[in-house]
Amino acid sequence: MNKNFVSRISSIGYAIIMAIFGINHFRMGEAMKGYIPSYFPAPIFWVYLVGVALILAAIAIIINKVTRLACYLLGLMLVLFALLLHLPGMLHATDAQMQGMSMTMFLKDLGLAAGAFYIGSHNE
Repeated sequence: MNKNFVSRISSIGYAIIMAIFGINHFRMGEAMKGYIPSYFPAPIFWVYLVGVALILAAIAIIINKVTRLACYLLGLMLVLFALLLHLPGMLHATDAQMQGMSMTMFLKDLGLAAGAFYIGSHNE
């Protein structure tokens, strides 16, 4: 099987996952706004903004336009989420279940960021 074919199909699969995450930000925005730190005004705005960013990154990957920029920005956003949202939750959790959930989200975002950086580094 052609290496480029496998890479392209994998990139499209990744983009579909990002698009689903983005759509979920609109479908479940009210529930997600609780994840926004209290010092941010208008939490629902940030939830929807992230949803838009995820969908736009997915579109860029699928149509293979500005993919490098989109993936690097997506990766940066995901690293920031891991460090600013999930790491504090992991370090300051009051019980083992919350700590485990925060660690899972922390590692998920870092893994997705690594995927975004990889896809971006292999596109022009």
